[in-house]
Amino acid sequence: MKAILIDDEPLARALILEYLADYPEIQVVQECNDGFEGLKAISQHHPDLIFLDVQMPKLTGFEMLELADPLPAVIFTTAYDEYAMRAFEASAVDYLLKPFSKERFDKAIQKWLSHHQATSFAEKAEHLANQTNKHADEQNRVAVRYGNKISIVPAQDIYYIEAYDDYVKIFTKDDYFLKKKTMTYFENTLNPNDFMRVHRSFIVQLQCITRIEPYEKNGHVALLKNGKQIPLSRSGYAKLKAHLGL
Repeated sequence: MKAILIDDEPLARALILEYLADYPEIQVVQECNDGFEGLKAISQHHPDLIFLDVQMPKLTGFEMLELADPLPAVIFTTAYDEYAMRAFEASAVDYLLKPFSKERFDKAIQKWLSHHQATSFAEKAEHLANQTNKHADEQNRVAVRYGNKISIVPAQDIYYIEAYDDYVKIFTKDDYFLKKKTMTYFENTLNPNDFMRVHRSFIVQLQCITRIEPYEKNGHVALLKNGKQIPLSRSGYAKLKAHLGL
């Protein structure tokens, strides 16, 4: 069974390697310093299990999971206890809080070995990737795939988000990106002081709105800096007026 270690701390990876010495059936095929390396390793090796830190440079563990394909089983290893542990433990194999003992590590491994079913854990990992209790950095950026590349889009560069079947389109000034997420996901993740869902199919950055205009009968649209007209639902119009103090 193949495993990958994804943690920016070499000592943390060394400890896991030491603990794994008692499990010859688990082969560590790669160690990764950050989420970008982790994504490449997952794509290359198709591991059964990954040990994943949460706070890492470039990509957080959660952002990496959103982009990973296929999704392996996950054991989180982190020094922070602020990431909705109960919810994550229900979705991931386990959640190890650094520094963790050999006994605690063994418990996590045994838990995984006793439930080693790829389909089941893929479903759990996908559920985990959709958790809306996000790290603070993820309110301020969105990780997207662009062809074979991965881009980090700062939230301040997003003009609006539009529903698109099972995906959303994330529009910046000059481009857009597809991401397989729901509107509700972004409604709950992006900073509510900066973004508002003004229609079933649209979320807008408030700073990008230049004015509100009437449209047809009793409808209204928001005009953005780039000239795009965003339809406002009745409830969206009411929320926007209240936010603007109109």
